[in-house]
Amino acid sequence: MTVKEVQDKILKLKQEKDICILAHSYQAREIIEIADFSGDSYQLSVAASKTDSKTVIMCGVRFMAETVKLLSPEKTVLLSHPEAGCPMAEQMDKALISAVKGQFPEYTVVAYINTTAELKTICDVCVTSSSAVKIVNNIENKNILFLPDCNLGAYVAQQVPDKNVKLLQGGCPIHAAVNTDDVRKAKERHPEALLLVHPECVPEVVKCSDYVGSTSGIMEYAMNSKHKEFIIGTELSIAENLQYRCPEKRFYGLSHKLMCPNMRINTLVDVLNCVKGDGGEEIILDEATIRDARMCIDKMIELS
Repeated sequence: MTVKEVQDKILKLKQEKDICILAHSYQAREIIEIADFSGDSYQLSVAASKTDSKTVIMCGVRFMAETVKLLSPEKTVLLSHPEAGCPMAEQMDKALISAVKGQFPEYTVVAYINTTAELKTICDVCVTSSSAVKIVNNIENKNILFLPDCNLGAYVAQQVPDKNVKLLQGGCPIHAAVNTDDVRKAKERHPEALLLVHPECVPEVVKCSDYVGSTSGIMEYAMNSKHKEFIIGTELSIAENLQYRCPEKRFYGLSHKLMCPNMRINTLVDVLNCVKGDGGEEIILDEATIRDARMCIDKMIELS
């Protein structure tokens, strides 16, 4: 079958079965084209909660599918590829953070949305990369324990200097692999291009940027800017997807290192198998996990 034939089968089956397909912005173009919604993890969860469809397929990684389930517990939520995990989300577990909380009982625990549902159950508030600065600034407590990403946490701490932000050594191994030498080489190749980076990159790379923001923030900035060339400092698929959206502009990946294998493990055939009913994995969370993990997400909504 051709890609178009697979896409047509998916579109036909999802309409017949009333299935909503979510595709994270890091997904391949052929998957984004058949999705009902594309965007970052939280945007997709909100979109899923508003759709009337009773079945939702998440083309992304496990914590994203879990977040969809937290916001829509009544829906059947499928992860398109069962092995699509997130190294950052899996770095810290409930036992570890419970022990850390015992050492710092006076700290408000702020969890990046890139964490497991289980870990969210013992955190005070959740944040996204786009809302982290605002939410931390709005927390009354000056003592903040930020997890798991120390690079995003360092960026937040810089933006809210009146807070005492304690960081743990975790983060995205893909974004953290990029260094200033990669920046130098990219700027030498594309001297007229603006550098747009995700705050999961190391602080030294963030300091070199012309713009720092979330995946959706980077895309909006590039699409709305009058500038014509951009070096994209996040997953390589964003540069590709921006090129489709803005063919009159030029987009360059900062480094070949910025390729997430967990995102790219999802394929169009995986999605086809899901809509056929013989693929993917249903996300099952018990009532206590949904209740407790949802509390920190509700707090995020309140503070943002």
